[in-house]
Amino acid sequence: MGKINVTVWDETQGPIGPYPNGIYQAIADFLVASGEFGEVRTATQPEPEHGLTEEVLAKTDVLIWWAHSYHGTVEDAIVDRVYKRVQEGMGLILLHSAHASKIFGRLLGTNVGALRWREDGKSERVWRIEQNHPITHGLPDYFEIPESEMYGEVFGIPAPDELLFISWYEGGEVFRSGCTFKRGNGKIFFFSPGHETYPIYYLPDVQRVITNAVKWAAPLTCEPIKVMHVDQSPEELRKNAGS
Repeated sequence: MGKINVTVWDETQGPIGPYPNGIYQAIADFLVASGEFGEVRTATQPEPEHGLTEEVLAKTDVLIWWAHSYHGTVEDAIVDRVYKRVQEGMGLILLHSAHASKIFGRLLGTNVGALRWREDGKSERVWRIEQNHPITHGLPDYFEIPESEMYGEVFGIPAPDELLFISWYEGGEVFRSGCTFKRGNGKIFFFSPGHETYPIYYLPDVQRVITNAVKWAAPLTCEPIKVMHVDQSPEELRKNAGS
């Protein structure tokens, strides 16, 4: 495929915390600045159809989903639409409290909103525990986030396909902060750092994680998964072809 087209989705619109143009624009800006991607567009929940029209999703190779508080107001029809595209092969990156989003729950099928949390602004140390993975490429053994919201275990997710990052917090808690999953033809990456009060998405290591994840999650050319009735087995087809 050519260059990867990305849509950055946000439940909010406009300034928030240290992001004068919104978190969605801050993420889009560093993706554009990398020069590694095709079209990078933004979409927000207040827009008609939450900015995720059929046309937009059809042109999206990887969807980044940032959310924190308004999960319940996302329309079910839009969740269905995103779910279908992930099954078809669109990559999905879920950031921060998107663990509690309808789409993550639909895809994983468990109580993904369950965890411990504390908003105290203390530091978070993110440990890379897989060295030879595209998402962890170019990162140190660990990196520091000076101010963060604490997320702690137990986290209500199924066992991830790959556990790439574990975070440690000043209070002693640990959290599975970077996990991958596969659903249908689609690849999913959850990455927890990113509370809106703190300038986390300006940190180079966090930007590297997300940039790597977009490249990893991009779909390969593949046939849609579909139900098929077959009249003959492969052995019968070969036998009949030779007769």
